[in-house]
Amino acid sequence: MKATGIVRRIDDLGRVVIPKEIRRTLRLREGTPLEIFTDREGEIILKKYSPMAELGAFARQYAESLAQTTGCGVCVTDRDSVIAAAGGMKKEYVGKTISKQLEALILNRDVSVASRNDKEFVMILAGEDGDYQQQVIYPIISEGDAIGSVALLSREARQKMGDTEQKLAYTAAAFLGRQMES
Repeated sequence: MKATGIVRRIDDLGRVVIPKEIRRTLRLREGTPLEIFTDREGEIILKKYSPMAELGAFARQYAESLAQTTGCGVCVTDRDSVIAAAGGMKKEYVGKTISKQLEALILNRDVSVASRNDKEFVMILAGEDGDYQQQVIYPIISEGDAIGSVALLSREARQKMGDTEQKLAYTAAAFLGRQMES
């Protein structure tokens, strides 16, 4: 754990204000759910809650199957980071923060089917260009909330993402969204 040097007092309703700099750095907005953990030494740990994290192992298996079937790289994200990846992208993507572009796509419930030179092309990771040339990205919707995305990525510039890849990405996103509801 890293000390920030910032001290806050608890108010009469038991609230503590998280400083703006920390909220901005961690992408915490009004309404962001936080999990609260305690330990025996009296520490209280706040962690961004990701409902998609519960599906981590399942999402990894699904991504691996989808990658084997399509020959594409596959990423499953929540609204903050990549929770599962397959098809040669595992080590470089899992656990990394998603780009603001992808976060906006998820929140707006948009779909992206694009080539690298298209203006609609969305970077998956924050601060990283990636070496993929084609993409299909669908948001994962659960109980009316946009909670993540499924991306099929191809390193081949000539391999256009067609109806089949779009339907597979849509099906994966819909399936993972329904799994969250049950």
